[in-house]
Amino acid sequence: MKGPLLILLAGALWGGGALWGGTGPRLFFSRAFPGSVPAYMQVTLDRDGAGEYREAPDDDQPLKFHLPEADTGEVFGLAAKLDNFNRPLESPVNVAFMGTKIFRFEDGEKRTEVKFNYTEDASGRLLLGWFEKMAESAGLRIGLESAAKYDHLGVVKAVLLLQESMENKRVVAPEQFLPMLDRIAKNETYMHTARERAAELADFIRKPKP
Repeated sequence: MKGPLLILLAGALWGGGALWGGTGPRLFFSRAFPGSVPAYMQVTLDRDGAGEYREAPDDDQPLKFHLPEADTGEVFGLAAKLDNFNRPLESPVNVAFMGTKIFRFEDGEKRTEVKFNYTEDASGRLLLGWFEKMAESAGLRIGLESAAKYDHLGVVKAVLLLQESMENKRVVAPEQFLPMLDRIAKNETYMHTARERAAELADFIRKPKP
């Protein structure tokens, strides 16, 4: 009995199905725009809110974040309105090249995707806006962490950029910045202005005004 049982177990593991189950639905977004900074970026978002940002397809150390449940639901809801990318999004209007963009829906073995430069679809534009905000937030976090590590004089500028983006509602999952803001606020090797600004911003994130 041991041989057939091992074969059955191996088959289940290889198939990834019955024993472990799938990872659930995932959305993928990428933009390739040579000459821009960054020239390439991609964002993945799982249905549980787990997100990853990369600036190269083979980046094995992505920046990870977690989107709140309500925001994740809105993003996946927009994808559903787009039939999970089972229909074209490209606008027939002749516009300048703004980068090749890809939306992809993944669920187990199911994969559907659409490529476009520019879309006039309302849901498509809203979804693009969400992914752009995820990417911008990741870029701000990378900049803040880099300044905190390599450029102490640049920390004030990085904190102010983050504050400005938050005021313009361009930041998602602001809690992801708290560990670094707290570190800056408590570390006396940074300028007093940087520590003060970081503490104020962290307090605002924890206790947002209505």
